[in-house]
Amino acid sequence: MRDSTEMEIDPLSDVLRLIKAEPTVTGGFTAGGPWAIRFPARDKVKFFGVVRGECWARVEDRGEAVKFETGDVGLLAEQRPFVLSSAPSVTPVDAVTLFSGAGRTTAVIGDGSAFEHFGGHVLFDPAQASLVRNVLPAWIHIRATSPEAVAFRALFSQLVIERADARPGGQLASTQLTQLLFIHILRAHLKSGGPMAAGWLRALADARIAPALRLMHGSPDRPWGLEELARACGMSRTTFASHFRETAGVPPLTYLTDWRMRLAEQALRETATPMASIAQRLGYASESAFSNAFKRVTGRSPKTFRRSDQPSASSSLDPPAAEVGLGWT
Repeated sequence: MRDSTEMEIDPLSDVLRLIKAEPTVTGGFTAGGPWAIRFPARDKVKFFGVVRGECWARVEDRGEAVKFETGDVGLLAEQRPFVLSSAPSVTPVDAVTLFSGAGRTTAVIGDGSAFEHFGGHVLFDPAQASLVRNVLPAWIHIRATSPEAVAFRALFSQLVIERADARPGGQLASTQLTQLLFIHILRAHLKSGGPMAAGWLRALADARIAPALRLMHGSPDRPWGLEELARACGMSRTTFASHFRETAGVPPLTYLTDWRMRLAEQALRETATPMASIAQRLGYASESAFSNAFKRVTGRSPKTFRRSDQPSASSSLDPPAAEVGLGWT
């Protein structure tokens, strides 16, 4: 029987904290009649939700347009322009022109009676962004008929209210609602059973290796062995090692080392924690053992990494509170 501490570990939350995911609703529009808008490629993960009506979405050079209906959500991780329209045949206007003007985040096309949309982006810590870019599919489409539809509708409704009514605390409420929306998108994607590249996100969706992930994330300082991790998952060593590698893309102990090094990079970059303390917190018997592992994985020594990445004056492994920016782009 697993203890209560292990059961409470949440690897997805661990990763989202590490990458400092900052989802922000940045704008929206209503439309009526024929319409189409071309959104430029951005170095951000974009998302949008259909509050009312329906539209077609097409990523440039990525096949046919896809129909989105009321309550559907789309997330585009690929850095490509995309078009939203009332029909694929409508010639699009440029979104930058449509939303031009200081502080402008909304627009009305035609009489605005048939369609309502909101959109935003997700920012990540640039130093950790590859952790997400490497596992997210280019395009996620969550339909309103999915099991998560009830949660999406509730979040949509409250987001519209917060942004329209300018209530006290509305900006913070919108930020938190958008964070919930992003988490629900990831959850829905994990539950969808759709194809996913091998990596940590696919591993999180696999119930068979979830106990091992919780152990490693819960106590990255422990000298976990293959036998112990396999036993926690109710598998033989061979079966566990094979299935873990197929799902996560790396062997179990390599996953553990990589996660430790991600935490080490964060500590070196953002804190003034002594090297020996970081080594101890991540399970290394000595500073030299930690330094050798760090250099083997990252190609740089911890001291070189710390000098080049200018650590802050903070003194713990905990990341600082993220600051949320606004703006259409």
